[in-house]
Amino acid sequence: MQTTGDVNFLNLEWWFRLIYELAFGSHSFSSAGFGAFLSRVWLWVTVVGSIVAVLSLVVIAYCIMRLFELRKKESEALGPVIHLAKDNGANPRWVHIQSLMDGANPSQWREAILEADILLEDMLKEQRYTGAGVGEMLKQVERSDFNTLDAAWEAHRVRNDIAHRGSTIELTEQLARRTIAKYESVFREFDMI
Repeated sequence: MQTTGDVNFLNLEWWFRLIYELAFGSHSFSSAGFGAFLSRVWLWVTVVGSIVAVLSLVVIAYCIMRLFELRKKESEALGPVIHLAKDNGANPRWVHIQSLMDGANPSQWREAILEADILLEDMLKEQRYTGAGVGEMLKQVERSDFNTLDAAWEAHRVRNDIAHRGSTIELTEQLARRTIAKYESVFREFDMI
């Protein structure tokens, strides 16, 4: 009778022979035969387990690399994450701007427009536009990416008049409200408020 030592490769016959020798071989149903059987099985479990572990590590490393590539492409395609309004639905900076607009003093309206322009600048920076100011950043914007681009420009021009002419500009409540409404349309497009 041929022993398992003659078979040096893994196949179904080898496994049947191993079981057969355990049952009917020279050490059948003895502790030595059962121990030899378990040692051979354990050897294969170890070899197969090691191969599966190495393959699993390779698959995990590949998945992690692909995940990082996907995140990078997603970030490039979608741009930065824009902070949404707080849990109660109100952006505290926008609430402050609105409270300034509720005032009766033109200086409060000026401050509201200046604050809204700063909020616009922060939004553009979060979208990775660069430049010395809002005007330079707005020049880089693709019209297809920014539906309210004209509103942003009009509001920013009013802000420039206020910043450069100071108190000499006559800021009416109607102009202030119209300017803030333009900022509001921009912020609503990008879910800032």
